[in-house]
Amino acid sequence: MAYVTLACAIVSEIVATTSMKYSHGFSRLWPSLGTALGYLLAFALLAQTLKSMSVGTAYAIWSGAGTAVIAAIGMVFLGESTSALKILGVFLVIAGVVVLNLDGAH
Repeated sequence: MAYVTLACAIVSEIVATTSMKYSHGFSRLWPSLGTALGYLLAFALLAQTLKSMSVGTAYAIWSGAGTAVIAAIGMVFLGESTSALKILGVFLVIAGVVVLNLDGAH
């Protein structure tokens, strides 16, 4: 169940970060509210996850997955530059999360 809660926290963080892009510096109401509510939900779900999962494992997965997906969204949907070096960086983030989890989630 902890992984389901963590996955929901990750999705909420991704929605919040994407909404922040569309808020234009918090000058647009609905994307700004989406940002605030998304982060509030993401942190609440992350806090619930930490009841049964180690903070290092949960945070590594949460931040790594969020970073990788947001980078992909930027490159695919938001017209951000794509380069071999940037893609390598995303793969290194994912590899870092995998290595941190080799000890197992406690």
